[in-house]
Amino acid sequence: MENLHRVVVTGLGAITPIGNTVEDYWSGLTSARNGVKAITLFDASAHACRFAAEVKDFDPTGVLEPKESKRWDRFSKFGVVAAKEALAHSGLTIDENNSSRIGVIIGSGVGGLLTMETQAHVLNNKGPGRVSPFTVPMMIPNMATGLAAIALGAKGPSSAVATACAAGSNAIGDAFRLLQLGKADAMVCGGAEASITPLGVAGFASAKALSFRNDDPASASRPFDAQRDGFVIGEGSGVLILETLEHANARNATIHAEVVGYGTTCDAHHITSPTPGGLGGAAAMSQALLDAQLNPENVDYINAHGTSTPANDSNETSAIKSALGHRAHQIPVSSTKSMTGHLLGGSGGIEAVACVLAIKHGVIPPTINYSNPDSDCDLDYVPNTARENKLGVVLSNSFGFGGHNVCLAFRQML
Repeated sequence: MENLHRVVVTGLGAITPIGNTVEDYWSGLTSARNGVKAITLFDASAHACRFAAEVKDFDPTGVLEPKESKRWDRFSKFGVVAAKEALAHSGLTIDENNSSRIGVIIGSGVGGLLTMETQAHVLNNKGPGRVSPFTVPMMIPNMATGLAAIALGAKGPSSAVATACAAGSNAIGDAFRLLQLGKADAMVCGGAEASITPLGVAGFASAKALSFRNDDPASASRPFDAQRDGFVIGEGSGVLILETLEHANARNATIHAEVVGYGTTCDAHHITSPTPGGLGGAAAMSQALLDAQLNPENVDYINAHGTSTPANDSNETSAIKSALGHRAHQIPVSSTKSMTGHLLGGSGGIEAVACVLAIKHGVIPPTINYSNPDSDCDLDYVPNTARENKLGVVLSNSFGFGGHNVCLAFRQML
């Protein structure tokens, strides 16, 4: 394809279990801060898993109107606050002159789960007449996108992606495509999730997807470690401002990185398990490299999906080796989920932010809790301590239930 626009990152926003601003999040990543603790959002004493990676001390006062905030689900609050931070960071002003050329895509795997649970309880105990009229707009998964567009005044392309744990990365990739094709000048994109609820935790626990290390939650998220036993559910949001290079240069914007590749595939194999050998993930990585006109020798770091589940980590390792060949053993690979837990549809957003910051600062975030090598996971996982390393090209992997696979490629601005 010819005459595609180059796409750059000009703004970042993040609400995470290890920091409620981009600056705090990056500090947490590079200092190996652990965001996993006992659940405080509800009484988890009867649950098989009683810990999670919650967002701490979240207070949207001053950012969101109190009356409106009460009518929003937690995931939408995260998404809008992160979007506002990203827009402020970019220095982009949205007004009547450009609003139709600026869009929003914020993905979510589940949407307003807490609202759904709470109002189902009201329905069962108090009757249908007591169900909140805000129930539907609070729980539908496109509402982080809708509310962010309203808050920012963005009237351009608008959609939401619900590809489970790949949603945030799909949202960024889809925004990248729109900009490449000239359908917009700037896009607000990423993911948001808030599924640390009784039903969310119980559902994943029943599926045997979670870690059950209730006696030592801090060590529970241990991607690629031989003693991993499941993921730790997290929450939050990561949002990027993407612009065409022409648009960014015209307003003298600070450019933090360039988006150069997007690969997306489906395993078409199983509702929760990846294809043995990670074939779908490997195909997504190969697609992203082809899209970016890069080869394995160009890749300097991979931010892995790295969930800390037995199935994902070994299959993702195989996928990386399949896609990158002999280079796989020379490329640092780390999972920031070791610190943040797994934000489901929000993961791709905060991990894209991490990739851009890694390029900007020349530092690779570590995989913490890594102490027992696994023969099936034999790559360089940057164990326990951040590593200084000049980075030119970075890949970010996201895989979701339903067999969704996404790889994004970022490059230092040339």
